[in-house]
Amino acid sequence: MTPDESMTPSHVPRKAPPVSRIAVLIVIGCFSIAVARGQDFQISNSDGLRMSIDKADRDPAIHVIIPGGPAEERSFNILLPEHVTVREHGQTEVKHLYIHRPGLEGKRPKWKRVGNAVGYSEELSGIRFSARATLEADGILFHYQFENRTDIDYDMAWAVTDPRFRTFFYDPRLERTYVHHTNGFELLAAETPARLTMPLDQWLPARYLAQLTAVIPEQRVQQRDDGITYYYKSRAIDLPMIATLSTDRKWVAASFTRETGNVWSNPELTCQHVDPQVSLPAHQTGYFEVKLVIFQGTLEQAQEKVRQERPRLQASASPR
Repeated sequence: MTPDESMTPSHVPRKAPPVSRIAVLIVIGCFSIAVARGQDFQISNSDGLRMSIDKADRDPAIHVIIPGGPAEERSFNILLPEHVTVREHGQTEVKHLYIHRPGLEGKRPKWKRVGNAVGYSEELSGIRFSARATLEADGILFHYQFENRTDIDYDMAWAVTDPRFRTFFYDPRLERTYVHHTNGFELLAAETPARLTMPLDQWLPARYLAQLTAVIPEQRVQQRDDGITYYYKSRAIDLPMIATLSTDRKWVAASFTRETGNVWSNPELTCQHVDPQVSLPAHQTGYFEVKLVIFQGTLEQAQEKVRQERPRLQASASPR
C-alpha cells in the first residue's frame, strides 16, 4: 500500500533537507517501490506447503509448492479465477466479465494479505468482485463474492477456480483421478479404458464429467464444434469432490464444495473443477467457497476431510 502524502500549504516555504538526507530518502523510496512490485506474500503451513502470488502472469493466480523435493517438480499454479461469468434473468447466453490471459501486459490486481489469506477486488461491469485464498492446515480455501451494484437480475454468477497440475499431480490419461459413488471411489474415466492406449492426440483435447445433481445426458460421448470431446460418467456421484493422487501416489489433492451440478477435469491440464453457481439479484451480494485439500495420505482420508469440512463452506444461496 502507498502511504498518504502529507499536504503542505503552498504559502509555507519548506526548508531543503541536507544532501545526505535526500540520498537516504531516494534509496528508501527506490527500495519501497522494488518491494511493492516484487511482493508475493509467501505463506507456509505447518506441513511445509507453500503458497504465494504468481508473478509470471499479470492476471491473478497463486503459486503452490509441495514440500519434499525440487520446487520445479512439485509446484503448480491456481487461477483465481479462470473466468467470471454471469447470465441475466430470462437469457440463455452467458456473459464473461473476466477471462484469465497469460502474460505481463496490463494492470495487476491490488493484492492484500491478512494473516494467511491473500486476495483482491475488482470492478467488473457494475459488479464488485472479490477473490480470496486462505492457506489452511490441510490445503487452500477459496472465497468468492459478487456485489451487484446494478439494476440487473442475474440468474447465475460463476467464478471458476482452476488448479493446473502440470507437474506433481499431472495425470493426462486420468489414471490417478477419482470421484466418489455410493459404493466407493472409482476413476473418473473408468468407463473409457481406451484412453490408456490411444495416441494422446486422439485422446486429447477432452473434458471428463461426473454429474452430482445435473442430469446425465443420453449421449455420453459428445464431439462438439470446439474440437473437444466431452465424456460423461454413466452413474451419478454422491460427493461434490474430485481427487488426484500425486505421481508417487503419496499425496492427495482433492477439490470440493458445498453443492454443485457436476465435477470435471481437463486431463491435458489435469485441472479439477467443482465450481458452483449462485443467483445474483439486483443490488444484492452473492458468495460461495471452494476448498482444495493437499496432504500426504489416502483417498479415504480425503473423503473424511470432505465430510467434515463440507458443511462449513459458505454459500449465499443453494448453488446450482
